[in-house]
Amino acid sequence: MKKRIQLLPDHVANQIAAGEVVQRPASVVKELIENAVDANAKHINLLVKDAGKTLVQVIDDGDGMTDTDARLSFERHATSKISKAEDLFKIHTKGFRGEALASIAAIAHLEMKSKTEDSEIGVQINIEGSEVSQQIPTVTPTGTSIAVKNLFFNIPARRNFLKSDSVELKHIIDEFQRVALAHPTINFKMIHNGNELFNLPTSNLRQRIVGIMGSKSNEKLVPVNEDTDLIKIRGFIGKPKYAKRSRGEQFFFVNNRYIKNNYLNHAITNAYEGLLKEKTHPSYFLYLEIDSERIDINIHPTKTEIKFDDQHAIYSILQSAIKHSLGQFNIAPVLDFEKDTSFETSYQQHQSPIKIPEIEVDRDFNPFRDENEKPTSQPSFQPERKSNPKNWEDLYNFESAIADSTESEQANLFEETQFKQASKCFQMHKKYIVAPFKTGILMMNQHRAHFRILYEELLKNITEQHAASQQLLFPLELQLNVHSIEIFKELKEALENTGFSFTKMTNQSVVINGIPDMIQESQVDQIIDELFSEFENELPETGFESNTILAKSLAKNMAIKNGVSLKEDEQQQLINSLFFCKDFLQTPDDKQIFINLSVDDIDKKFA
Repeated sequence: MKKRIQLLPDHVANQIAAGEVVQRPASVVKELIENAVDANAKHINLLVKDAGKTLVQVIDDGDGMTDTDARLSFERHATSKISKAEDLFKIHTKGFRGEALASIAAIAHLEMKSKTEDSEIGVQINIEGSEVSQQIPTVTPTGTSIAVKNLFFNIPARRNFLKSDSVELKHIIDEFQRVALAHPTINFKMIHNGNELFNLPTSNLRQRIVGIMGSKSNEKLVPVNEDTDLIKIRGFIGKPKYAKRSRGEQFFFVNNRYIKNNYLNHAITNAYEGLLKEKTHPSYFLYLEIDSERIDINIHPTKTEIKFDDQHAIYSILQSAIKHSLGQFNIAPVLDFEKDTSFETSYQQHQSPIKIPEIEVDRDFNPFRDENEKPTSQPSFQPERKSNPKNWEDLYNFESAIADSTESEQANLFEETQFKQASKCFQMHKKYIVAPFKTGILMMNQHRAHFRILYEELLKNITEQHAASQQLLFPLELQLNVHSIEIFKELKEALENTGFSFTKMTNQSVVINGIPDMIQESQVDQIIDELFSEFENELPETGFESNTILAKSLAKNMAIKNGVSLKEDEQQQLINSLFFCKDFLQTPDDKQIFINLSVDDIDKKFA
């Protein structure tokens, strides 16, 4: 009988292990930098080409390896971190499973140079697909240099699944930042395609955070320090007013190892209760020190998830520490006994009768008068569009409009039966616009309607007809981190087509000297922040998809909000402009814009 169980060849086993360890170039960066940290390096340089697809090289000045150690490091389950099973529960180093180098060497062309301090000459090893092609003595500085070239050269399917260079570079930057934040006493440098993205000298924790997140982040930080018998907490949290829509500045480190933990994140969110704007997230850079025997860090292949023996107690301690820091540095609301009362309304004024303001009304105003008889005025929130039909009630012949929303059908709306008597619309609860039409009532959400209008306008500007820009008297300088700068580079051309104008860009800032005429200068910070949060996790593969997300993000944040009072002519303009859209039934994120109540529907309510 033919045997079914077979031992896999080493190169096949290594490729299988590589599937767990090496998912993308960022995985290689993580493993090599962590090995350099464990080797007691004081300087670590990361060189990357084509987002790691062509080259990932890590050079350190650590302990280095002898000829024998260098060769053994490429064997499976070879490690200097543990020697017995009990060591798994006392881990203080980064990589310890002994599969990283063997796995990387199985799917790439790898060159290692290493030398110890007491050796006169080092060793060079070249490996291609797990096969050692060369091992020779070489002259090299103390430490180790590992260059990984042509990643996944022998697994084309895996290489084809890699994302664009922008996406892969974003993941590399993430891994680099996590290690650099955990070790401020080490000098880190990162170069991509010859451009220096990071140069982080030896510093303290606060300086390291500022070096990575940008100089403006210094004023946003609030220190946290808490020592207990169970755990020690140190680090910084962000002030509530600087909270962002994205979670890109949230870092947990346990014993200097980056982790993800939704349970502990919930503790921090609760500590900020009542201090954050809706849908915003606080920044934090928190370092937890705990006895290694109280945690299990080997429950996930990437070792970013851990288990705590007493997570409930840690939750309470962390929450209390955050609240204490917010209160200690006057971030949380408190009673202010030194407040200047000269700006307060007096008790007598509270008791005085309310004076009703006088309102002047233009009684001769008629929005339905022929356009030649009066100057055309556009509402402040809407850019000028093509001329509107004289009888706007024709737009509410929904029987044909809802049946088919093509352009030809919409054009027919403007040519159908003329109404002899016009009806007025009105605003309800500063949220809905209500207007009667031929057979019923229209109720429209003003924010969603404007969202749709701006979306189509911006998408047209990006792809067809570029929008005009209003120049700023005083240019705005936005402080960004390296990751945001990389996103900005991808979106710069499309943003310029919408009306933005940029004069200068560095690794930490962008200068804006022109903005679209549809927005106010005070909105720019929020709009850009919202935009980057949309692209925080992934940059789209295609330009079309990127343009769609860009237009959607800008339109949603530029659209008038519910709660804003609109004049009657602005309400009418909003309704009219909506029905010039290619799709006036739903917002770009597929939410209903209006409802149509027929007279029959209303009659049934009174039956």
